[in-house]
Amino acid sequence: MSSRNFPPTVFQSFEEKADKTQVAPRLAALRQAMKGRGLDGFLVPRADAHRGESVPPGEARLAYLTGFTGSAGLAMVGSEKAGLFVDSRYTLQAPAQTDTDLVTVIQSDRGGLNDAARELVAEGSTIAYDPWLHTPGEIRETASLLEGHATLTPAENLVDTIWTDRPAPPASPIEFLGHNRAGKTAADKIKELQASLAADHADAAVLTLPESICWLFNMRGRDVPNTPFVLAFAIVPQEGEPVLYLGADRITPELEQSLHGIARLESREAFAPALEHLGRAGKAVLIDPSSAPEAVATTLRHGGAKLVEKRDPVLLPKSRKNAAELAGMVEAHLLDGVALAKFLAWFDSEAPKGKLTEIGIVTALEAFRREDESCIDASFDTIAGAGPNGAIVHYRVSDKTDRRLRPGEIMLVDSGAQYLSGTTDITRTLSTGATTPEQRDRYTRVLKGMIAISRARFPKGTSGAQLDILARQFLWQDGVTYNHGTGHGVGAFLGVHEGPVGISSRYTLPLEVGNVLSNEPGYYQEGAFGIRIENLITVVESPTYPGYLEFQTLTLAPIDKRLIEPSLLTGEERSWLDLYHQQVWQQIGPRVSGSVKAWLQQATAEL
Repeated sequence: MSSRNFPPTVFQSFEEKADKTQVAPRLAALRQAMKGRGLDGFLVPRADAHRGESVPPGEARLAYLTGFTGSAGLAMVGSEKAGLFVDSRYTLQAPAQTDTDLVTVIQSDRGGLNDAARELVAEGSTIAYDPWLHTPGEIRETASLLEGHATLTPAENLVDTIWTDRPAPPASPIEFLGHNRAGKTAADKIKELQASLAADHADAAVLTLPESICWLFNMRGRDVPNTPFVLAFAIVPQEGEPVLYLGADRITPELEQSLHGIARLESREAFAPALEHLGRAGKAVLIDPSSAPEAVATTLRHGGAKLVEKRDPVLLPKSRKNAAELAGMVEAHLLDGVALAKFLAWFDSEAPKGKLTEIGIVTALEAFRREDESCIDASFDTIAGAGPNGAIVHYRVSDKTDRRLRPGEIMLVDSGAQYLSGTTDITRTLSTGATTPEQRDRYTRVLKGMIAISRARFPKGTSGAQLDILARQFLWQDGVTYNHGTGHGVGAFLGVHEGPVGISSRYTLPLEVGNVLSNEPGYYQEGAFGIRIENLITVVESPTYPGYLEFQTLTLAPIDKRLIEPSLLTGEERSWLDLYHQQVWQQIGPRVSGSVKAWLQQATAEL
């Protein structure tokens, strides 16, 4: 079986989204618009008003202007210079996608501005921004950074004024989850939220994150790629019915009936006047300064509201998956495990022939997943990096970059799916032939870190920041590391990346029972190869140590043993790996047959 036998992809295209030739005319048009308004600079973020990792085509302003398609970043365009600020994940991708003769790519923490921004505009400049695309926290930080050099001012979005063929807003169908999938009614979730508002002395909360709104109202949509979001705003009062703000063309009698007794529906155009009304009434309104648009805060504040600035009150309850949500995640990983067994068996038979390409590998993996009709999307664009492309942490293969996998090269495949029952995310690094001592050493150190997290036992109150070193210690011992987090939160048929907990230095909140996280240490040698091994895990009570928590692994797929240097593993690590493979065999073996079953039995045999 070869990649030619698989149907074309549905979830992912390979069109080169970046077009360097368009950067110059679009920058010129933006600068003309700036000049006409007496402005010296304009900020263009990756985010939309809802702060989602995926944005609708019509909200992809940073990609439109600069060609850069990563999930985080910010451009500052001055009258003569322009800078594209990205984090460490995109230091290779960004220069490859934009016109570096006109745009300077600058590495910055989390893709925000740094001191280099002051060099892009002259002293005394006025820099504009769209207040719907930046948070209050971001504006405060930016104003502080530019203090004494330039001033900020809110303005209409100038990119929209030059984007003549901008796609229309999404209007996908909206569905509601049954109790068997949600595990708790929307009415009960709203009551709990309203009780928390009373404790925070807030008369209402403004919700702008689609993941929070979709979870709270048990609804899902297809407004953005890869994530079953409905893009909306919501105002939840301490007492009474919440109000959902959607595009007017989406408000139908059927939707109103589905939300009867739960929430009222209003058009998005009514959202700003509703904020003004809260202000005039002198209400205390809770907003999350790290995610709500600056326009929301400004409208409330100018109207007379008292702002209660706290974390989005839905994020923590949502991160604690209930029994129904966890059961759905377990089911999703069983389905994914079957697809991955088929894919990995196919890969092992085809890779030695030297004919596989990155696009062919992505196409095959999607086809195996789509054999189950409950798989409705990828949870992100598959990262399929052959050889040196594996060192690009967020590599996305296109028709222009597609590379043939040569026998003997390491292959990194990071992928995930959205099943109706839950969300998956898995990375496997695969051998295709002879390996070097260095590759085996680095792979085994990454594996040891992944096992250390998997085996961790920790007292309640421990944060992911405290556990992060467990994954890095074996690489650190040899003077190397990786420049991304060890783990992020994962939603239940929601976003594959969700907060507010995770495993890295920036996740300081305690882990709690029901959290679902990724566990994905890695190692990357630019121009040579990349290694990452990722499972999803969930936090459970320790069955033997009261007051302690442990992790239970959800992902069910073999870990390539051919890249392991056995002498580097301890007896306990070997035992963990053998037990994990035994569980994969017991869970997935009965669900496959023929050559796939024979391959799986070999792949899960003891080390």
